[in-house]
Amino acid sequence: MFPRTARSVGGCLLALAALLILAGCSGQREIKLAGKTMGTTYHITVIGGYFTAVGPLQKAIDARLDAINASMSTYRPDSEISRFNQLTASDQPLPIGQDFQAVMAISQELFRLTQGAWDGTLDPLIDLWGFGRSAPGENRIPAAEEIQARLKTIGFHNIVVHPDGRLSKRRPSVSLDLASVAKGYGVDAVAALLADEGFTDYLVEIGGEVYAGGVRIDGQPWRIGINKPEAGAPFDQVYRVVHLEDRAFATSGDYRIFFENQGRRYSHIIDPRTGYPVANDVVSASVTADTCALADGLATALMVMGAEAGVQLINKLEGVEGLIITRDDRDRLHDHASRGFQAVK
Repeated sequence: MFPRTARSVGGCLLALAALLILAGCSGQREIKLAGKTMGTTYHITVIGGYFTAVGPLQKAIDARLDAINASMSTYRPDSEISRFNQLTASDQPLPIGQDFQAVMAISQELFRLTQGAWDGTLDPLIDLWGFGRSAPGENRIPAAEEIQARLKTIGFHNIVVHPDGRLSKRRPSVSLDLASVAKGYGVDAVAALLADEGFTDYLVEIGGEVYAGGVRIDGQPWRIGINKPEAGAPFDQVYRVVHLEDRAFATSGDYRIFFENQGRRYSHIIDPRTGYPVANDVVSASVTADTCALADGLATALMVMGAEAGVQLINKLEGVEGLIITRDDRDRLHDHASRGFQAVK
């Protein structure tokens, strides 16, 4: 027989174990996951039970993101997209995997919807202006002849997606960089993984692009902040707040990456149709949609299209809303929202 004190401790432990079992069955907690992918970071919040196995979940997420990187990272010479970019002839179709095929399908639709304002073949122009990998930070205003020469090497219409899942070029010089869609696609892929695992409430963020599944642990919609579109503004300085539930959200802006020359600002957002950085007063574009891949690509395109044409496009698209922010010559910000866009603050 145990001494009385031991029996008391044992009884408390048994009671505590019973409470934990009950909590595991009905209680919930926030599970925080973080890591690196696609040249940036990811942060995930999952509402799960107290006994949810975090390690295997993190491992599954990292494996899924690694697979997408292996397909579409231009920083990996052995990726599918890098092997495609290395093709030197138009009669060399390359078989590509399902992830690449899915992103190419979205990209084709973006190119069509935006009438070329979104284009995944812009790298030669981005490099020319000093915003790319080949000469980072060497910002200068290229000669008009240089821009015209680079324009001849781009054009998403020069990519052929074959029905059997192969990819080829109409023009050998063309190359792909799908970063403005692939990151959003990664968000969607992780969200789908979580849903397949039985989770209904979660927030997935990769490099600022977001998918919000269900609700927060308090039953309220997820709250996503739009950063104040000013150079040097802290990343936590919020301009507007959006409530999300089973929706994706993406923002693009020109206020982080730019250079100035003779009092004029040149941003990294290049108009594929002219070869020059945009100059339409748009400083930020945010989009909510059913998928983050679509929201991601559209946010980039709206920066190029401008406020009026951008809002007109969004208003035509089912399940898509957006906010475009412009800055006038007196440094005042102006909101241009689609019909159904709702924000607080």
